[in-house]
Amino acid sequence: MTKIFTQNELLQYVYNELESNTQALLEANLIFDQQLAEECAELLLAKASLNQIEMGPGEKTVNAILNYSRNLSLQL
Repeated sequence: MTKIFTQNELLQYVYNELESNTQALLEANLIFDQQLAEECAELLLAKASLNQIEMGPGEKTVNAILNYSRNLSLQL
């Protein structure tokens, strides 16, 4: 019998947070369920895309902080 996996379980699988017995069952189902395999592949691609996003303040923000700091030190 094929188990129906939730979106949450697929996300847990992608982030390696699924219990080992459930992970083994999901991996077995990935072999035979084309739709499940496609959904899992989409999530893996989305995760890879998220990992490539550069996080940090913008140049304008950094400059505003530096200018504020300079102005503050001049006042002292």
